Amino acid sequence: MTCLSGALVTRARAANPGVTLRVATFRGADSTLLPAAHVADFPYAVAYSEFNSGNLIAQAINADAIDLGGWSEIPMVFAAAAKSNVAVVATLEGPTTDQAVLTPANSPYKSISDLRGKRVGYIRATTAHYFLIRMLEQAGLSWTDIQPVALSMSEGLTAIKSGSLDAWATYGYAIQILETAGAARVLQSAADILSGHYFIGANPRKLGDPAFRAAAADYLDRLNRAYATLEADKALWAKVVSPVIHVPEDVVLAYLRAQNRPYRARAWRQDDIVSAEAVARTFAKAGVLPQDANVAAVFSPALSKLLPG
Repeated sequence: MTCLSGALVTRARAANPGVTLRVATFRGADSTLLPAAHVADFPYAVAYSEFNSGNLIAQAINADAIDLGGWSEIPMVFAAAAKSNVAVVATLEGPTTDQAVLTPANSPYKSISDLRGKRVGYIRATTAHYFLIRMLEQAGLSWTDIQPVALSMSEGLTAIKSGSLDAWATYGYAIQILETAGAARVLQSAADILSGHYFIGANPRKLGDPAFRAAAADYLDRLNRAYATLEADKALWAKVVSPVIHVPEDVVLAYLRAQNRPYRARAWRQDDIVSAEAVARTFAKAGVLPQDANVAAVFSPALSKLLPG
């Protein structure tokens, strides 16, 4: 976790002067997008902290270090299995086109089936962990048929650039960074494997406070407005994100235009739980999670009436 500068701790004219939302952001995400869309005039305090994976956000909420943050289905099922003190309060629908297994640009590998016995990096308890298992199954392989190497995002970037990995399951702008540098290419995309369901997690310790719930719902409304504004002007989106993530603007714009669906936060539905339970079963089958993980227990209706359906 990296705390951002004090300039990003925003305190506006206060309808909720006593409320501070400690919000997790990814680089180039909320803390960049909301100001760019002119919706960062919060009537409460917002303190951003930067993370590079959803599993770390879930851990931070469990440790009472963060109040609001997003992750995919995968960190959520791990949190459920661990009985972590987190609550899913909303679903964030989003694209699946920024998830892939990469291989060094000069590698001989043509498909996932070529990775038998090879060193394959992944980011534990994230979408990368999940879609790598699914891709191996599709290729007639199992987890034990490769040499899996759990790495952080920064470790994975270093390893794939140095050639110490044969492949790396990853997501987000890391793909564009490596492709732009000529260091890696996509071996297989996970666009058709993932559900596109991401979740907004909240700190259960705060959900009993009506002022906190109102602030959290207002923040998610602003996030929706920011995404709608930038979806309609992807050139602007690329312009504001490019210097933050250190990827050329034209590359970011191509990435944004290739997204297969927009982002939208809404109240969670029963089918979101069903989808997450299917993910949990995949991990249980692979021996990564216990069979009895209670996924439904993590979902909280605390914000449901305050959010769009």
